[in-house]
Amino acid sequence: MAPDSGDRRVVLIGVSGSGKTVVGAALAARLGCRFIDADDLHPPANIAKMSAGVPLTDDDRRPWLIEVARQLALEHEVIAACSALRRSYRTLIADRVPGAFFVHLAVPAATLAARMRARGDHFMPASLLDSQLATFEPLGPDERGVSVDASRELGAVVADLAELVRSCRGSRR
Repeated sequence: MAPDSGDRRVVLIGVSGSGKTVVGAALAARLGCRFIDADDLHPPANIAKMSAGVPLTDDDRRPWLIEVARQLALEHEVIAACSALRRSYRTLIADRVPGAFFVHLAVPAATLAARMRARGDHFMPASLLDSQLATFEPLGPDERGVSVDASRELGAVVADLAELVRSCRGSRR
């Protein structure tokens, strides 16, 4: 399923280490649109919890997800990186941003762990990967979105996603 031509609010979802920020920034640059990294929208209390190795609760996430949705709603063409691990989180965003299109960046657990160990400057420790994997709910068949293999080379992932977004311009799907 491709995003509708008038709805190019693409949300890259997945667990930490899946490449949301790297893919999202590259895709936004390629398409010439705004990039939102939802990690930048976390309140300090959330970052402190995650930095201490404590998983966030739904109550922790709700105000953050509302702010992510608010930022998405400001643009017609935007790429966002947001874990949106549970269906309820994606529903919260989709209810506030009709037309939001979710792209799950699927990566094997071993690759995720290696990526997380390799990036030393992120507040999300590798110790929380298992809790994120346990929390993640795959896209449902009635959700607007697709899952893509993001373990491939960055350029290939970005090229495929750019084509997906561009292919819908000027035509309703």
